[in-house]
Amino acid sequence: MKVRVKYPLLPVLLCLTLFFCFIGAPAAVYSQQDVSPVMPDSEEARKLLEDSLSIVEIDHEIERITKRMEELQTLQNELQTQIQDMGLRIEDRRARAAAVLRSYYMGERDNLFFMLLSAKDLAGFFRVMDFYDIIIQNDRDTLTVYNNQYRSLASAQAEAARNASQLAEVKDSLVKQRERVLALEQQVDGALTASGNPDAMKRLIEEFTLYWENVGLYEVKRHFQALANAMENLPSFVQGSKNILKTNGKVYTIDIHEDDLNTFLRSEDEIFNSFAFHFDDGKVIASGESGNLSLLIEGKYTVINEPENAIMFEVDKLVFNRLELPDTTRRALQEEFDMNFYPKQLVSFLKATEVASDDQRLVVKMELDL
Repeated sequence: MKVRVKYPLLPVLLCLTLFFCFIGAPAAVYSQQDVSPVMPDSEEARKLLEDSLSIVEIDHEIERITKRMEELQTLQNELQTQIQDMGLRIEDRRARAAAVLRSYYMGERDNLFFMLLSAKDLAGFFRVMDFYDIIIQNDRDTLTVYNNQYRSLASAQAEAARNASQLAEVKDSLVKQRERVLALEQQVDGALTASGNPDAMKRLIEEFTLYWENVGLYEVKRHFQALANAMENLPSFVQGSKNILKTNGKVYTIDIHEDDLNTFLRSEDEIFNSFAFHFDDGKVIASGESGNLSLLIEGKYTVINEPENAIMFEVDKLVFNRLELPDTTRRALQEEFDMNFYPKQLVSFLKATEVASDDQRLVVKMELDL
């Protein structure tokens, strides 16, 4: 028995959702308390809903992977065509360049030099000199064109190799995600069969799926967007606050208490009035509730240097209405929303070296980036 079902009312619901978006409906439209399905008390039922939601989200990840794979395959085809065309064009230049190099190696150009020395008068000298310049310049042009074409060909081949490697990784990821979906479907089918009322559970799964796709995902993205926006203004908050940024001349330290951070966030967006950060035991926990909606984001800050130095927020756990979302959803949200902190936005010559989150404090150590 498959859980992924088609909903006849889904297009209508989506159209209404888009309609309200375009006419400027407030966020409250998406978070009415009476829209949320009632979460069952049974742990087995909650796990069944969690697995069903994971199927939906991994299906979306499969769609994203498939699209990316198609893009990479198209690029690979274009690169291969480009390499073939370059290969044909460079053959002629290769032969010309080889002839030029051979002429110098065999001493054939020495005759031009001797002609200069054998000129009988000044006018003859300059005529030979002009002829000499034309030949030498033509040799240089031939070698330069060949060198440029060779570099372009080598660059295209390297890009094709990198693209092929990435394409292989994406294909492997696609296979693994499909295997995950099949395993989850079998697991859900077994749980449905073993439940006391399979039909009722299927209806509940459908309700939660609709609720997630039309309300839950919107609310989660709204919170992530608010966090990303606030992080852009965090450097200004640090600079304008007393005793948050300290230095001993060599090491700079940002020391933010969670109360100060939550106050800052609430000044940025009212969504944080019911959503707060907590720092403890190396973890960063952001959670809140509004009506029947609840969201928990658990992760950690780490220092990264590529593509640039930053304090990266890595989401380890994401729970919506007591249902933990799969890693694919966490990864997709991290890619869509930048919640990192960039020290160079604070002071251009600093780089982060350490970060810790303990005892209600977030501490970032920075050094001079010389």
